[in-house]
Amino acid sequence: MSYRGGNSGYSSNSGSGYSGSGSYSYGNNSQGNHWCSRGPSEASGGSYHYSNSNGSYYYQNSNGSTYYSDPSGQGHYTSPSDNPRMPSSRR
Repeated sequence: MSYRGGNSGYSSNSGSGYSGSGSYSYGNNSQGNHWCSRGPSEASGGSYHYSNSNGSYYYQNSNGSTYYSDPSGQGHYTSPSDNPRMPSSRR
């Protein structure tokens, strides 16, 4: 089962944050969801995860694959080739 929903697995990353060493940052957005971002990635938006206040979480890995666990615990994986955030030359 693939999760292909645009950004419905996570929320905007505006809000407070912290930039650590290198290109690592994290914080909480205005919806109260925790986010963490790490370094450059092949996929647009980089490598990051969200832990949402409703119990769901979303990961985008550096290779462009994604994993979303919805509030009921159902997991959804998207391969790099199916991720619309990957540059078309990399799919």
